[in-house]
Amino acid sequence: MSPISKYWQVLLAMVALLGGCAVNPVTGEKELSLVSEAQELSIGKQEYAPLRQAQGGDYIADREIAAYVSQVGQRLAAVSDRKLPYEFQVINNSTPNAWALPGGKIAINRGLLTELESEAELAAVLGHEITHAAAKHTVQNISRNMLLQGAVLATVVVTRDSDYAQLAQLGAGLGAQLINQKYGRDAEREADYYGMKYMSLTGYNTQGAVELQKTFVKLSEGRRQDWLSGLFASHPPSQERVQNNLQTLAKYPAGGEDGRRNFKARLAHLKKTEPAYEAHDKGRKALADGDLALARQLALKARKLEPREGHFEALLGDIEQKRDNHRAALKHYGKAIRLNDGFFYYHLQQGIANEQLGNRQQAKQDLERSITLLPTANAYHSLGNIARQERRYPEAKEYYAKAAQDKTAIGKQAYASLVELDLSDNPGKYLRVQAGVDKRGRALARVHNATPKPVTGIVLGAEYTDAAGRTRSRKIRLRGVLQPGKTATVDLELDNLDKAAQRSLRAGVIQASLAR
Repeated sequence: MSPISKYWQVLLAMVALLGGCAVNPVTGEKELSLVSEAQELSIGKQEYAPLRQAQGGDYIADREIAAYVSQVGQRLAAVSDRKLPYEFQVINNSTPNAWALPGGKIAINRGLLTELESEAELAAVLGHEITHAAAKHTVQNISRNMLLQGAVLATVVVTRDSDYAQLAQLGAGLGAQLINQKYGRDAEREADYYGMKYMSLTGYNTQGAVELQKTFVKLSEGRRQDWLSGLFASHPPSQERVQNNLQTLAKYPAGGEDGRRNFKARLAHLKKTEPAYEAHDKGRKALADGDLALARQLALKARKLEPREGHFEALLGDIEQKRDNHRAALKHYGKAIRLNDGFFYYHLQQGIANEQLGNRQQAKQDLERSITLLPTANAYHSLGNIARQERRYPEAKEYYAKAAQDKTAIGKQAYASLVELDLSDNPGKYLRVQAGVDKRGRALARVHNATPKPVTGIVLGAEYTDAAGRTRSRKIRLRGVLQPGKTATVDLELDNLDKAAQRSLRAGVIQASLAR
């Protein structure tokens, strides 16, 4: 039997073991499903809160808006073809986007709400996302990826490695992967079709779904960058979808609830303060570009237009941090927290400011609070620094190790700090060794320094089993300094080993230290 045939036999056996085909609760069709409903619900529940945190947190400056969106969403969910613990939240993010996690966890960005014109259009967006959840479209993507990659279910379900200020690299990895996957044409067509069905069943004018798609097509043709990075990334619009919606429209009674007046009344405050968020976003860009004066001017403008928004105080705090004015920064972060205690970023930045001022106890409280909302490399790195200063080295190592999972600059800093603390205790974790025999019969070892630090005092241990079954070992010292990223070849001085001894040859680092 060929290796390919064996591969498919194993794969098909895995499909059978994990459940194989299931009936789609929306379409009634049989389809591949390698994720149980319990796992589906668990994914949604686990990823929903951190993913919202990573994208800006919940919008709470006008709490009535989230309640309104939830009211519309639950009205549609009540007639969906699948009963799930549906939840609807509004994310404080200007990018026009909406998404659904497995298990009915749905979010819509503030930036998409301000683009809509009626409650019927809102219902079209939410009905579409409800269908994605009810019809298991994201779960289907997981199942397909598992087959293509030969992955096991546990890897998909429990792997956790962001958007807000590029900080949240440890807290929302799986959720971000799920919502950023582009849906196929069939999934989008189903979501449009059944979303309109749910609209009709609840009395909404399904014309709203047609108008919504027409608007999306125009925006896509205009290539607006915020749309391209938002809704269009996972829900690509097309003229075909407009035509499909027109055909679906003919199947339902004309008219119905448009809700335009009610929608505009409910969103009046958000529309009024939209310029504040535009100023904030420009201020964030100015800060990133190093124009602190412009950033502050825009932040003050935003705060004047909407004094209830914590993001604006946080921007002012970040500007003061950039100026090394940590006490002034603390005042702004404190105000942000008083406005919204539930967003990780404010606590994180307050903790970092307190760390820089030497307020270690308060910094620890701030950083630990931020981690409960969203684990970040930045928080773990700062906690590692504090533990190191207090000579709590085992704890410092644990914090640095967590931060080092991130591959950004802060993760690299944490890894360098971890190496400084841990290399001498566990040299084998950081120096890679490969032993073998060359064509001349010499036993050699290649030692690679995978750390960002120069290493010296390297001692290798080599062992093999001789013809009598006894374990033989020896130590070899590598002279000089092994620079970061470099590899050295060492003669183990074990010539003329027989074939069995060569096969049993092993080598590893038993001693090393940082070069001073």
